[in-house]
This record gives sequence, structure tokens and C-alpha cells, in this order.
Amino acid sequence: MSEAGRKRKLVVVGAGPAGLTAAFEAQKAGLGTIVFEKDPVYVGGISRTVEYKGYRFDIGGHRFFSKNSDIVAWWKERLPDDFIQVRRMSRVYYRGRFFDYPLKAWNALSNLGVLTSIACVLSYAWARLFPKRPELSLEDWVSNRFGRRLFNIFFKTYTEKVWGISTRDLSADWAAQRIKGLSLSEAVLGAFRRKRRGGPVIKTLIDSFDYPRLGPGQMWEKTAADFHAMGGELQMGTAITRIFHAGGRATGVEATTGSGGRRRVEASDFIVSMPLRETVLAFDPPLPDDVRAAASQLAYRDFLTVALIVRGENPFPDNWIYIHDPGVKLGRIQNFRNWSEAMIGAEGTTCLGLEYFCFTQDALWKMADSDLIELGRKELAQLGLAGADAVVDGAVVRMEKAYPIYGAPHSQAMRPTFRWSGATACTSTTTRITP
Repeated sequence: MSEAGRKRKLVVVGAGPAGLTAAFEAQKAGLGTIVFEKDPVYVGGISRTVEYKGYRFDIGGHRFFSKNSDIVAWWKERLPDDFIQVRRMSRVYYRGRFFDYPLKAWNALSNLGVLTSIACVLSYAWARLFPKRPELSLEDWVSNRFGRRLFNIFFKTYTEKVWGISTRDLSADWAAQRIKGLSLSEAVLGAFRRKRRGGPVIKTLIDSFDYPRLGPGQMWEKTAADFHAMGGELQMGTAITRIFHAGGRATGVEATTGSGGRRRVEASDFIVSMPLRETVLAFDPPLPDDVRAAASQLAYRDFLTVALIVRGENPFPDNWIYIHDPGVKLGRIQNFRNWSEAMIGAEGTTCLGLEYFCFTQDALWKMADSDLIELGRKELAQLGLAGADAVVDGAVVRMEKAYPIYGAPHSQAMRPTFRWSGATACTSTTTRITP
């Protein structure tokens, strides 16, 4: 490496999948790298695995699946002996019934009933003949491909529970990315025909996936350990509060610890994977007013996991269940015993991850942990998934800014925001392990 190359230094903000992957590869290539992570304990961002009394649980379930062989090879190189193959089973809970997901025609027909099924088919035919143009919202995009009747049954209630806003205010572009490759005709045909080797793979419809034996956090804990073993520096419990720049380039960051200590770190290169709104607002000197105003419009959805330890027989066979019932606040349930037995702390029990979507200003977010555990216990019993007396313990994990909200303001705000983040050589990178 040249003398100039040896003087280069990389600062990575955020020890999630994107930040840790970049830091590991940079350190491996000989670029001195330091990573700052706001959380004092866990790496992996939303892909962490939390431990509680011998139980391990995800912040949402995270499947490991990619069509890119290089990505799969990278995963397997990190954990050569700790990947397991998990059978995927998920269902939708709607009006007291379970619907297989991906769709299985006879299951859907028997649950919906003949008249409702006929209405869904007619609604789909109408949408194909007279689609909504232009497609501006998630509601437009899904209704054009599934029909409005199926949209109202299987998409509207759950989506609005997750995002906290109307499906009319969520971007059609986001829907196209999130539900890429899936249509009603493909789902129905997939329910009848045999799989063809070498045929196209639709990520939403896969029926098995790789998974680290101890949860997704095992991947990022190992990556962090390997990074440190190569001489990389990882500072936990340290937030980046300012990003210094001059002449169109980032020059340094101010790192602030939980106790209030401050440290300025200069570097030649920067990768920032903290939320884009906070990234733009952290620049010092401040960016132009229109850019800061645009960044301030970027909104995020916050997330709660209430992990309940349940004794007795495994309450249901699914990896996860989508809860479309508007009578409960619960959005989705993970059964971590069905992801990996190694994550369960004691025989004869399981750990259920109850997922609640909210904003930090909501009453739900501000509830005491004990009240949230009691809410989860009651809603499990209300849905008939586990008796209240079967729940013997629980823990709560709060995750701020878990998901950016892709509404109309988001698309408008991204243009000036990205213009300036690029100009200052501050790169925002993301890696998805699809939930």
C-alpha cells in the first residue's frame, strides 16, 4: 500500500449490518477503521438478538435469504458451522381464522366462504380491467394487483397498524419494492403448481431459509469480534452528535458517550448508517435551511417487542403470525422456538415475540414494562393463542426509528437531502435481511 494509503482512516457510524460489514471489509483491506455505536450493549441494529434469562429473541424475525451468491458466501464464511435451514410457516389471523401465507387457494376459499371468494375474484377482474392510474399510493399499487376486496382484507388493516398512517399516504414506489415480483395470479398459481428448479424465486414466497443457530445477532456479534481481532476499534455507547465538513467533504465527527464525554475524531473517509434525518441535522456548519427543512420532514416508525416466556406445549407451529384483527394493538407474533430450538432457555417452554408498532410520543411507548407484559398476556389470550396463565415471565425491548416511513413527504424530502449528503462525502449505506 502507498504512503498515502497508509494514512487513510475510516470512521463508520453505526454497528448494524451495513456499518459492521463495511468496517470489517475495510479493516481487512488494511484501512484503519473505527466504529461508533450508540447502543451500549448490542451490535446489529434492528438485526440484533437480545438475551434474557437464557432466552434469545430477535427484534422482529430476520430471515437470511439472497439470490446473490457472494452475499451468501460472506454469511457462511462468518458462521461456517452455525447456520441451520428453517422451514418457513407463516399465517394471517383475520376474523378469528388463520389464512396460510403465502396463499393456498383451498385454505383461503374455505376461510373466506364462497360468496366472499367470488366477490374477491370479481374485484380482482375489475382492477385488471380498470386499474387506477396514475399509481400514487400503496393502496393504488396493491389494489391494481390484487383487487380492492383482497386489499381491504389482507393489506389495509395490518399495514395501517404497522405504519400508523393511511395506506393512501404510503408511497406506491415503496410498495413496488417491498412486494416486488408478487401478484395475485403468481400467488394462486404458486399454490397449485410444482416448483421448477432454476425458475425465478420470489422472495415473498420462499418456503425455507437460512438462519444463524443463535439468531441474527450471532452473525453481527461474530463480525464485530473478527473486526476487533484484526485491530479495528469499536466504541459502544457512543453517539455521533456532529459531523464536521469543509470544502464539500466530511472531515471529522464529534463522538459523545452516555456519560457526556465528548471526543473529536478526524478521518479521511466516512460511512454513516445512522438515520438520515439525524445525519443531515448533525452537519457542522449547518447545511442550507431548505436541506435541513427537508430532512426534518423524514418520519420514522418506532417499535416494541414484548418477549413472553410461555410454558407448556408449543402453542402454534408458525415462525410468525400477522395479526389483522383490529380489536388488538398487537401487529405480529414471532415464535422463536420455531426459528431455532437453541434460542430457548428451558425445555417445555417457548419465547413469543409480540410486536407493537407505535411512535415514541404514543401512550403505548410510554407504558411501563410490567404493563406491556400484562397487555401482551391479555391479547394472547384474547386471540386464543396461549392462555394467560401459561405466561410465566417477560421482557420488553424498545427500538426507536426502526423503520423510515415512505410517504409523499419522504420522496420530496429525499432529493435535497441526498444532494447534500453526497456533496459532503457522507455515505449512507443499508443492508436488508428481509423480515
